[in-house]
Amino acid sequence: MTGILAWFLSLVLFPPEEREMTERFAPPGFVGHYWGPEATEAREEGKLPPVFLTPEMVRWDQWGRQYLRDGDIVFRMGDARLLHGYFPMSRFLANCSNSPFSHTGIVSIEKGQTVVYDVTRPAVARQPFCVWMQDCVGNFGVKRLKPSYRGAIPQVVAYCQRVFQEKVPFDYELGLDDSHLYCIELTLKAYRSAGIVLCKPIALGDMERAPEYPLCMYGLRFAAKLNQEHPIDFDSLVYFPGNERHGIWSAPQLMTVVPPTYCPGYPGLSTGLLPVPLAVDDENKPQTRKVSNPLPGARPSETRRPGA
Repeated sequence: MTGILAWFLSLVLFPPEEREMTERFAPPGFVGHYWGPEATEAREEGKLPPVFLTPEMVRWDQWGRQYLRDGDIVFRMGDARLLHGYFPMSRFLANCSNSPFSHTGIVSIEKGQTVVYDVTRPAVARQPFCVWMQDCVGNFGVKRLKPSYRGAIPQVVAYCQRVFQEKVPFDYELGLDDSHLYCIELTLKAYRSAGIVLCKPIALGDMERAPEYPLCMYGLRFAAKLNQEHPIDFDSLVYFPGNERHGIWSAPQLMTVVPPTYCPGYPGLSTGLLPVPLAVDDENKPQTRKVSNPLPGARPSETRRPGA
């Protein structure tokens, strides 16, 4: 009984952090979307301080510069939370859908910098790749269009840039219309804008492992009915990062650059290892290994390193 009381008190006195790591980058007193178009422009013009890079972030920045390309889809296991941080939404959806990932984004190389277009609270975001990796608490992976489809990449990136400038808000209801977007929906619709349909949505109740989490499933439905104008339910159609059988990861138009690899970027969880991509030029004989040494790379235009 004493142990249970101590556990309960710890939850009350030290509640979990609801904000993701990238949300904590905003300086005290900042108002607005720190990864939105206005703040991005302000950093480029020197009106906001550049993003400070830790040594680990520098390594991820160098890795991204060496291996990532325009239009690549990056996958990660995130740690988005609801209910004041007590409900791990990312892990719940990943577990129920039987996926090693909860999150996707699209890479763009702009002004010599590797950035990722994504949707965070409150709207579509543009983050340096090394910043985006700060929200990775587990597996990371990369997919790339097969050569015969790569002519669509400029249109894919243009869609991301457009909805970023339009500040399309985050879709808490996981709807399929275009008025709001969530991260995986952004990825799907960016490719669809170029005529490439990567996958179809799945009913929330049809997730591969949904029957294993009945309390969470019914709890999510109950919370949605209390807080949403159009609450999600078991028959709501939702897009997922997926696995080899469903979701974006299964798309036949994509080739694997980095398979699911445990290499969190979240501070305190890093293994010190960076993934090396498969031999994507020879799809029949892929090989992969891990390295821990920093790789050569240029300094980001919108970020600064320790001591800079």
